[in-house]
Formats: sequence, C-alpha cells, structure tokens
Amino acid sequence: MAYNSSSYTTGMDRTARSEEVCLKFPPKVTSPGLAALLVQKDKLGKFMDYSGPRLHFQMVVIFVFTQIIHSLLKLLGVPLFISQLLAGILMGPVIVSDEHSLVTISEDSVAVLGSLGALGFMFFMFLSGVKMDLRLTLKSGKLAIAIGLFSVLVPLIFWLMTVKTFHPGGNVFSNKIFHLAITYSGTSFPVIHSLLSELKILNSELGRLGLSAALIGDMVTLVLTMFSVWVNTGIQKGSKDVLFDVGLAMLYVCILVFVLRPGMKWMVKRTPEAGQIKDTCFYIIILAFMISPRFTELFRVYFLYGPFIFGLAVPDGPPLGSALVEKLDPVVSGMFMPIFATTCGMRFDLSYFKYTTKYAYHQAVGAVVTLIIKFGVSLLLPLLCKMPTRDSFALAFIMVSKGIVEIGSYSIMNDSRIISEDIFAHLTIVIIIVASVVPIAVKKLYDPSKKYLCFQKRTVMNSKFNQELRMIGCVHVPGNVNSIINLLNASCPTRECPIALDILHLVKLSGQATPLFIAHHKQQKASSNKSYSDNVVVAFKQFERDNLGAVSVNFFTAVSPSNLMYEDTCNLAMDRLTSFIILPFHRRWYSDGSIESEDQTLRSLNFDILERAPCSVGILVEGRRNIKGSNSKDTLSPSNSSSYAIAVIFLGGEDDREALALAKRFSQDESVSLTIIHLKAVDSLEFFLDEDERMLDKEMLKDINASVPLTYIEEHVKDGPETSTFLRSIVKDYQLIIVGRRYRSEDAITLGLEEWCEFREIGIIGDLLSSSDFVGNFSLLIVQQQPKRTG
Repeated sequence: MAYNSSSYTTGMDRTARSEEVCLKFPPKVTSPGLAALLVQKDKLGKFMDYSGPRLHFQMVVIFVFTQIIHSLLKLLGVPLFISQLLAGILMGPVIVSDEHSLVTISEDSVAVLGSLGALGFMFFMFLSGVKMDLRLTLKSGKLAIAIGLFSVLVPLIFWLMTVKTFHPGGNVFSNKIFHLAITYSGTSFPVIHSLLSELKILNSELGRLGLSAALIGDMVTLVLTMFSVWVNTGIQKGSKDVLFDVGLAMLYVCILVFVLRPGMKWMVKRTPEAGQIKDTCFYIIILAFMISPRFTELFRVYFLYGPFIFGLAVPDGPPLGSALVEKLDPVVSGMFMPIFATTCGMRFDLSYFKYTTKYAYHQAVGAVVTLIIKFGVSLLLPLLCKMPTRDSFALAFIMVSKGIVEIGSYSIMNDSRIISEDIFAHLTIVIIIVASVVPIAVKKLYDPSKKYLCFQKRTVMNSKFNQELRMIGCVHVPGNVNSIINLLNASCPTRECPIALDILHLVKLSGQATPLFIAHHKQQKASSNKSYSDNVVVAFKQFERDNLGAVSVNFFTAVSPSNLMYEDTCNLAMDRLTSFIILPFHRRWYSDGSIESEDQTLRSLNFDILERAPCSVGILVEGRRNIKGSNSKDTLSPSNSSSYAIAVIFLGGEDDREALALAKRFSQDESVSLTIIHLKAVDSLEFFLDEDERMLDKEMLKDINASVPLTYIEEHVKDGPETSTFLRSIVKDYQLIIVGRRYRSEDAITLGLEEWCEFREIGIIGDLLSSSDFVGNFSLLIVQQQPKRTG
C-alpha cells in the first residue's frame, strides 16, 4: 500500500495553517461483495473504504434528504434547488461532525462526490448554451434590451464606487473584487429560465419579456467576466499578455463559429427531414464537449464559460440541439445537478460567522446593496414604459433571481481560494434568501390567468348572425389539418355568414430555452430557418381559395413547452376576439374500435384550455377510419356526399344551447340536413330540471325552429341506460353529431352513466358516443360555452 502526502497553506483563512492530507494508492473502487464484508468488524467503515459503493450510498442519502425537505417546503412555493442546497448544509459540518458525517468520511470521498457534481455543472453550462438562440437578441424589444443592459451595468458601477469608498487605496479591478461585483449585479439566463419554467409562466407576456431581458443581461455578464479576467491579467503581467489572451480567446470563438458550427450544420443537413441525428454525430459532439475545458485553458478563456460558449455554437432545436437536450438533460438535471447543489451546501459552515472579517462583512453588504439597486433599475424601467405596477414588481423580482449558477461560481471561487470561507458562507445565505423569496413574490404578484376573466360574452350565441364568426383551429399533427378542414366544409361557409379562421400550429419546444410565437401574416421571413408550419399553411391556403370570400385564414405558430401551450391558445383567443376554439381530441380510433394513436399530453392541454378559455370551446373527435393504416378521408369530406347530415343531441343547459347556436350557423346551406334530437326526462323525473334553464331552452328551440329548416325528434327517457339504447339506434344515420359538454350536469337522462365516463373533458354524452359500443363512421363535436368566472 502506497501513501502520498501533501500539504497546503490556506492563505485566505484567519491564520495561516498547514494541513497534511494522506491518500491511499491504489484507490479502492469496487468492494469484494456484501458477504465478504459481513464477516469483518466495523462493517460500515470497511464498506465506506470503497469509493463505488460509498458513492452510491451517498447519492441515495442525498436524494432522500432532498425529497424529505422539498416535501415540506414546496407547500410554501420554495424551489427544489433550495431543498437540494439545504440537504447539503444538513449533511455537512453544520449538523454532523466530520467523524460521523456520511459524506466527509475521507478526503477522497469528497473528491469523488465533488468531481461528479462538477462534471454535472459543466454539462449544465453546456446544455444552457445549446438551448439559447442568440439570434433572438437581435429581435428583443427596446424595453428588454434596456432592462438587460442597465440592470447589470448600473448596479456594477454603483458597487465599484462603493468599494472605492470602503477601500480608498484598493484596486477595484483586482480579480477578486471585480469578479465578485459581476456575480452580484450579473444576470443568469439559465437561472431565470428555470424560475419561469417552475412558475409555469415561461410563455406568458411577462415571461417572454423576462427571458429576453435575461438573454441580453447574460451576454453582458459574460463579456464583463471575460473583461475582468483580462484586466486582472494586465495588472499582474502587463498589456502584452492581455493582448495575447484576448487574441487567443477571439481565435477560440472563431474556431467555434467558422469551423465547428459549419461542421455541425453539415451533420444536420445529412439528417433526413423529421429524422433523428446519427449516434456517431452525437458521440462526436459529446467528445468535443469533454475536451473543451482543456481547450479553454489553452486559449485563455475563463473555464466556466468554455462549455457554455461551445454550447452556443451548437445549432439549437431539432435535430441536433433537441437530441442533445433530450438525451442529456434528464441525467444532468435529475442526477448530476442535485449532487452538485448538495455538495455546494456541504461547503457551508456556520462556525465561520464567529470569525467574520471586515472584508467579508463588506462583501455581504455589497451583495445586498447591489441586488437592491438591480431591483430598483428593473422596476423603474417598466414603470416608465407604462407597465402595470404589479407586473413591474414581478419583473423586478425575476431579474434579481439567483440560483445554481451563482452558488456554483462561489463554490469554485472558494475551492480556488479566491474567496475565503466566511465570504462564501455569507453569500450562500444571501442566495438562499433571494432564491426562496423571489418565486413566492412573483407568484403572489403575477397571475396570468386573471387576464382571461373576460366579462364580455364571446360565444357563438352572442355573435351576430350576419357577421363573421371568429374561430381558432389548433393543429398538433398532420391529421388534425384534414379534420378541421372537413368540419369547416361541413359548415358550408357563405359570404352572408363568413368565418374568420386563425390556425394555430402548436409545436413542442425541444432543444431550445426560449418559446417562439410566429404570426406568419406579419412577417415575410420567419424568425428562424426552421419551417415549422409550411405544410399546414399550404393546406389551409388551398381551403381559403376554395371558399373565396366566405373564409379568411391567418396562420400562427407557437413553439412552447407542452404543459404551457394553453397560454398561447388563450392569449391568441383574447387578442383576436375569438368566439370559438376547435381542439383535436387526444385519441383516434380505427373502424374496428382499436386505438390508432393517443397523446395524454394533448389531453392535459385540452383540460387546461377548457378551464381557462376566454370564449367557447369545441373538442373534435374524428370519425373512425375505414381501413387500418389507410389515409381515407373523413365522411365529412365533400367528395363523399353532396349533402351533410348533422345532428344535435339536446338535453338542456348552456352548453347544449351553444351547440344549437353553432348548428344554426352550420345549417344555412341547402346541402346541410339538420336534425335536433331532444331528449327529455319522463314527467315523474322533471324535478331534476331548473325552471330558468328550462325557459331558456324553450326560447332557443323556438328560435332555431323559426330560423332554419330542420327535423325535430323528441324522445322521453327515464335513465342513462335507456338514453344509451336510443342513441345507439340512430347515430349511424349522421356524419356529424354536436353535443354540449354539460360537465358535472348529471340528471335523470344520464343517470347511471357518469360512473362509466372515461373522458371527463367531453362530458357524459360525448364519452358515451365516442365509446366502441357505438358503431358508425361519424365525427363528434363536443361544445362548451364560455365559462362563467368572477374576479
């Protein structure tokens, strides 16, 4: 057994001291097995001598501690990052002594765990660069540019002036002072992106503004950090060395931009459309990333930003950027980063507060004062631009957010002896307070759902009959295009009853950090080279030409996280004064009742829109396909028949009245045959019905009978099974059936059916008609009238 001893002096400590560390060679990695260890004394000690099992054990302890703490703090709105940091503090010297700590058993124990966390942090910085699209900085508004720029520069200048006051003879551009000042005043795009994602306001108006400002601020912070390194080099070595370092850094950037990026674009061009990047290309990128820290050292680039700048050179989005994010992000965010955050917390020790130096106190005060100035600048600028006060305060809190990037920087500076342990302890406390308060404050100040509290009725019923009906059609997959076109063809739009259709193509955000919203009619050129919606635009342009004068179509593309797509849909409905939104159902069937495709994410999105929509909503359930795997057209297609048989199943209530109003608009053409099937409870069960609702139903039925030719069928039923039996006998005669959602409106007619309801979003009758028991190639439209909300 060989031993290697080394000593070092901690010059940043209160008193210089020498410590000796002994490491065993060769290191023990894999244990001989549990059975062999059980026969030895001090089983846990022997077990912990092996780095492999010890690392696994430490990871389990970290995740258990983190989940226990987060289960308590998440009710207060505290982010997961704080739970990870607190878990590290509890596992460090604050609570557990070195002799009994689970993670400080030996120096090599800390080295292995810390190295794993540091590797994760490098991956995190790399992926943050991959997700960022610098082209968006050119399209940022004036307010975002002003906030991003001045929220960094003004606090930085103020603090440097304050430092000059505290230390008249000191050099404010020394590596320590200037670099710390930048971390106080700087803006971290990954931290703000994580905050907005956790609060689910990433693609809200405030979230988009905050992201744009953070992108600008992060670029300014990066430049200032590089500048601080060069200035410190100039102070220590002279101007010639500075120019040499700047030249090497520029060469590094040029190699990335003019050599590596074109190479990666060549890989992308060789990838088939909608295909996946080859594994070989993926491994080449990972290999280049792994050796990038060595290259950053050679090119005199600040090592923390080396992987980040390399990530910026990777083409964002599919197929390369999205492949990197999809394959690496679960491991990095789910395993590496919790370990890194926890190891940062392990460095924290309350005992250093007993011996706080004057310099450390000044730095702590400086951090707080700089954040206050940054908050003030971020608040003043939007207020001057007439932004609402609550939104301005929320934006100011977002811009001062601190998180994993800052604590990682301080940990690296602490390990490098740039800052002392007492400064690190003070700054850790500042980050914990800021990172805990900011999400709670933003959540209290900003609620994007309040803007959907529309007191104006935006329904089909309230739309004037001789004016255009404003509708939104949501498209997720190519099959949705034909479904919407077939439905609108069935409505037979005319110049007297025109339709203003907004097509919203919803694309999942993949491999990017910033959501996009593209209004195709407002720009000749898209904001990126990606053709998200070309095929969708072509199909609906042809539909518009086929119905010239009766239909006008505008196109929008929203690239967003799947769980936030409702924001784009509802925002567009608000801006365009929409009366009706068409949503595709999440499941499609073959004619034999087997499932063709299913998307639970789409189902969750439909629920979110139903709850928040500022207008009426319809969920379109496609008719079953006749041939398995075929692309046969829907029975609503004009080529299938010269007339359309539409039925409205009417039970009563506001949703059913909205369904009648929609059917009234659809039946203006002679080729449309409309049937109203009015299901009524037998006399003995009439007590289920509300008198006011019954009067409104009678008025609506009277109006539609007087307006359009139709067939009226009235059927008395006593319960749900009888309703099911009757509907099963008639549905095969129609091509489109329209029903009201009637959520939570069980009465005598549907008695006994609710317990069998599988899809609550389409109501009891809608779920019944979509079940495999109902034979027929009909499409189904479930209608919900604009929800009533109070402020």
